[in-house]
Amino acid sequence: MHAEDARYMARALRLAERGMATTQPNPRVGCVLVAGGQVVGEGWHMRAGEPHAEVHALQQAGVRAKGATAYVTLEPCSHHGRTAPCSEALIAAGVTRVVTAMEDPNPLVRGRGHAQLRAAGIALTEDVGTAAARALNPGYIQRMTQGRPRVTLKLGASLDGRTAAADGASQWITGAQARLDVQQLRARSGAVLTGSGTALADDPALNVRLPGHGIAPDGRVVAWHQPLRAVLDRRLRLAPRGRLFGPGGRLLVYTAESAAPDRMQVLRAAGAEVIALPEPAGPAAALAHLAGLGVNDVLVEAGPTLAGAFLAAHLVDELVIYLAPSVLGNGGRGMFELPDRVGLDARIRLRILEVRAVGEDWRVRAAPVQQETEAP
Repeated sequence: MHAEDARYMARALRLAERGMATTQPNPRVGCVLVAGGQVVGEGWHMRAGEPHAEVHALQQAGVRAKGATAYVTLEPCSHHGRTAPCSEALIAAGVTRVVTAMEDPNPLVRGRGHAQLRAAGIALTEDVGTAAARALNPGYIQRMTQGRPRVTLKLGASLDGRTAAADGASQWITGAQARLDVQQLRARSGAVLTGSGTALADDPALNVRLPGHGIAPDGRVVAWHQPLRAVLDRRLRLAPRGRLFGPGGRLLVYTAESAAPDRMQVLRAAGAEVIALPEPAGPAAALAHLAGLGVNDVLVEAGPTLAGAFLAAHLVDELVIYLAPSVLGNGGRGMFELPDRVGLDARIRLRILEVRAVGEDWRVRAAPVQQETEAP
């Protein structure tokens, strides 16, 4: 790999990061066009249905794209969706070389974009900056290869592992900086999921409330992406009021087929989309439905019952735990409700990915060891 290729691909990857909170369900992609040793065009994908990174870069380059090298963080798409194929756009512009970081795992593309470029006589270099490109889109890769979204389980707790005090109070265990960090997690997710118990006890909004805005490659001001809000509610205990029924993304309520039809109608009349799942109407079924909606990343913000259910079912890809410098004691609520595990051999082992300070709290990122080999 030439040093020049690595340098321009690194720039394309930085551009792709600008779409971290806006591209769902599409992948985050950046593109840089280089001619005569100079960048003549660059762009990144902002939103589904809008121009892809290659198109933005070609528009900026204009006639200078002819004879240029394109650095793209993902194989150019080769099919007609809401936008035209980027492989065709690169060919029509007269690009003579394309450098990509990774093949697109989407079955509609997977190798076809590369094949089209080669067939047009364009020189192709693959797998430049692959690890960084995959790290940009773990949820997209997982949905395309495994058929389910990537799940991040978020928890806030005291140093002794309590998510609520003995009287049930949980707002706020962690500080303002940790809560702002959670907003960033939400913004990068296609859906935020909780259980009916948490919805009733805490009245969460589960929406993105970040200051500022996003900026599109053409300079437009774009509002923050609002993820879907999903509630697992087998018995339809949710009341048609509260912050979940306020501003934010679509509200989906997952329940069992046996749930009362009149309760379903009440929630639908209040604006919720009620989805009756076949038994067992649990986390796995909800994730399958969300994958069908194009959701790449799911953030689970739930109490110990649902958190334990996700962990026990091996549906958690990453845990993000915010630890506050406080102790709540034995009467406080724990982080997980799990079946009894006797002996160290029965423990659920985690691999620590990162530990860092976030304001006055500590953020611990970890992954279940049994899923380590499955991660993209």
